[in-house]
Amino acid sequence: MYFLGLNSYMHDSSACLIKNNEIVAYAEEERFNREKHTGLFPKNAVDFCLNRAKIEIHDIRHVGFSWRPVRHVIYRLIDLYNYFPDVFFKINPKRPSIFMDMLKVKNYFRKKYRYKNKFHFLDHQLCHCASSYYTSPFQRTAILLIEANSERETTLFGMGDNGLITKLKAIRYPNSIGLLYLCVTEYLGFKENSGEGKVMGLAPYGQPTFYNEFKQIIKNSNGQIYLNMDYFDVHLKKETYVTQKFIQLFGPRRRPEDTIEKRHMDVAASLQKITEDICLNLANDLYAISNSENLCLAGGVALNSVMNGKLQKYSKFDNIFIPPMTNDVGTSLGAALYLKAIYNKKTADSFINNFTPYLGPEYSNEEIEHVLRSKKLNYYPSKDICKKIAEELTHGKIIGWFQGRMEVGPRALGNRSILADPRNTQMKDILNYKVKHREGFRPFAPSVLVEKANDYFDTKRLEVPFMLKVFSVRPERKAEIPAVVHADDTARLQTVCKRKNPLYWNLINEFYKLTNCPVILNTSFNVRGEPIVCNPVNAVDCFLKTKIDILAIGDFLVFK
Repeated sequence: MYFLGLNSYMHDSSACLIKNNEIVAYAEEERFNREKHTGLFPKNAVDFCLNRAKIEIHDIRHVGFSWRPVRHVIYRLIDLYNYFPDVFFKINPKRPSIFMDMLKVKNYFRKKYRYKNKFHFLDHQLCHCASSYYTSPFQRTAILLIEANSERETTLFGMGDNGLITKLKAIRYPNSIGLLYLCVTEYLGFKENSGEGKVMGLAPYGQPTFYNEFKQIIKNSNGQIYLNMDYFDVHLKKETYVTQKFIQLFGPRRRPEDTIEKRHMDVAASLQKITEDICLNLANDLYAISNSENLCLAGGVALNSVMNGKLQKYSKFDNIFIPPMTNDVGTSLGAALYLKAIYNKKTADSFINNFTPYLGPEYSNEEIEHVLRSKKLNYYPSKDICKKIAEELTHGKIIGWFQGRMEVGPRALGNRSILADPRNTQMKDILNYKVKHREGFRPFAPSVLVEKANDYFDTKRLEVPFMLKVFSVRPERKAEIPAVVHADDTARLQTVCKRKNPLYWNLINEFYKLTNCPVILNTSFNVRGEPIVCNPVNAVDCFLKTKIDILAIGDFLVFK
C-alpha cells in the first residue's frame, strides 16, 4: 500500500512517498523550481515520487496533507479576537490567500492528477511528531515539538509508545520561543523562516548583554511560555515585525546588507542564550512527566544545532534523536507515516528501519555525461574518484561533490556538497567571500569519520549523522582544523559511517591516509539565496559561476 504525504502553501513545500516500511522517494519542491523555501504546491516533487516508484496516481491508496485548513482558520480567528481584538479585521492580507489555497488543495489535487482515492487533512503538529518518532530508533520516547507558529499549538509535549503518539500538554499561539526567534531574525536584517541559522552563527561573536531585556519579553515557568506581544506586530507587518517598544529596548533595526555592529552580535547572543535556557527547561519539564530516557525533537526550532548540543549535554534525557528534516519539510514525511500508522493494524510496525536522508533524485553517468557534453565542457572519467579528489583537497582545491541520491533537509550531508581542506586557515574566508558569496561570520561544518569523531570533538562517542548538534572541539585539535572551528571553539559536525554513505566515507578516509586528518570541510552545494543543487545542470551552473576548482560529478571530473 502506497501513502503520499504533502506539505505546501506556507513554506518549505515537499512530497514523500512510502510503501510498506520503506521511504521510496522524498524531496523538497525548492530543489526543482529553484525558489528557496517555496510554498508553492509541490508538483515537481510529486512527479518525482511517482516516477521514482514507477507507479500511477491510482496506485496510491491514501494522500495526506499536513494541515487542517478549516481548523487553522477558526483557531486563528479565535486567537486574534482573544489576544488582538484591535487587529481582528486587519490581518496580514497574504494570510487569506494562503488559507484559501489550503482549502482548495483537495479539489486541486483530485483534478490535476485525476485522483479518486482517499485524501486526508491532518494535524500539523502530529505530522511533525510522526516525522521524528517513526524515523527514530525508539519504540518508547518523549516527543518535544517546538516551532514558531502552527495551527494553534506552538510547543507540544508528547509521547510515542509502541507506535502510538499521544499529546500530553501544549503551549498555544502566540506564546512561542520560535516566534520570538523569527521576529528577532527579521529585526537583525535577515529573512524570517530562512535566516534564523545566520543569527545562530552570529551569536558567538557577541555577549548576552541583552539577556535581562529578553527576560522582560518572554517568560518560562512550569512548562509554560508567555510571550509579551506588546513588543511585536506579526499580523500587520509593513516594514518590520517588532514594535517601537522593542526598538526602545534594543536600538534601531538593522536593514539587510547594513553593517553588522557589536550591538547586533550581542542581541543575537542574548536571543540564543534565552532560547537555549527555555528549551532546556521545557525538555526537563517533559522528562519529569514522561518517564522516558529517550527524546525525539521536532519542529523548526530543532534546527538550532547549538541548542540541540546543549540539550544533549545538559538535559536529563540520555538519548536524543533529531531527524534531518525537522522543519516543515518533514511534515510531508510525517503525513505519510501518520497515515500509515492509522491504517496499519500493527502500529508497532510503523517505523522506518535504518532511516537515511538520501532519498531524492539521482542521475546515471549517461545522464551526467549528456549534460557535460551539452555544456561543451572538458571532462575526464576517473576510476578512483575518491583517491583523486583527496589528493586535490590536499593541494588546496575547492571541490563540487555531486554523487548519488540528493539529501532531504537543509543540510548537505555528503551527496550535494562543496568540500575543502579544513587545515587551511584561509579557507573559511575564501569559501564565504569567493564561493558562497555570503556573510563572513558564517561557519562551516566538519565531516569526520565516525571512528575518529571523539578524537577531535567532545561527542561522548555519539553518532551525529545529520549535522544537527554542536559540540566542542578538543583544545589540542583546534589548530589542526581551523577552517571548521567556530568563534566559540565549537563545530556543527557530521559523523560519516561507511555503511550509511560508503562513497563519502571512502573519500574522507583517503584524505586521512594522505594527511593523518580524518576531517574534511563540508558545506552545501549552492550559493547564497539559492537552494542546494538538485540535478547535473544545477551543479554545472553553480560550478561555472563560482570559484569552485573541480567538479566531481558521478564518475567524471571537470576542471576549471
